[in-house]
Amino acid sequence: MKRKEFAVVGLGRFGGSICRELSKEGMNVLAIDQDENKVNEFKDIASHAVIADSTDENVLKDLGIRNIDHVIVAIGDNIQASILTTLMLKELGIKKITVKAQNDYHEKVLSKIGADHIIHPERDMGKRIAHNIISSNVLDYLELSDDHSVVEVKAGTKMSGRTLVELDVRAKYGCNIVAIKRKKDIIVSPMATETILEEDVLIVIGADQDISRFEKNLVVDDD
Repeated sequence: MKRKEFAVVGLGRFGGSICRELSKEGMNVLAIDQDENKVNEFKDIASHAVIADSTDENVLKDLGIRNIDHVIVAIGDNIQASILTTLMLKELGIKKITVKAQNDYHEKVLSKIGADHIIHPERDMGKRIAHNIISSNVLDYLELSDDHSVVEVKAGTKMSGRTLVELDVRAKYGCNIVAIKRKKDIIVSPMATETILEEDVLIVIGADQDISRFEKNLVVDDD
């Protein structure tokens, strides 16, 4: 499976948080900002960190942005730059664009020009959104402590039709499936013989590094 390429435009508190988390998860990340100090902060974190004006189409082309699978526009207070950047990315044919919205009006404009996913982030939402970016099957991510979390994932095709004992998540990945949401029902402490269905939502708890391995092997989409 080809490793996806990401770009984060805007390295403020939110964009920086996403950049750090994607990099921590082993993703290739192009970090972009006009502020030299911010770019220098991420030169040893992201795969590449560059000073650039994301509203300049020629600059984006020179950066090879067309080769990026998913661009996260996390520009701070400059709504005009956010909108123009999103528009440029759409015109360049980027497959998936996630944009941080400042307010409802900003969101409406972003929706009209074709942003794929629009978010109104809180300061501590970077990790949750980064995991959702890595795989659309990750529905939610809740930190329990600095090292442990609960993740809510859609089973998808990789786990469909297999029992919990066949998946052997605890032995292979060190985390536990503590519940299964199946339509309107919730199966708490499911039996080892329980067969996973493709549309099931699994509630998984464990150490962050173990959940990361679980996601990469059983959750991350193949597309």
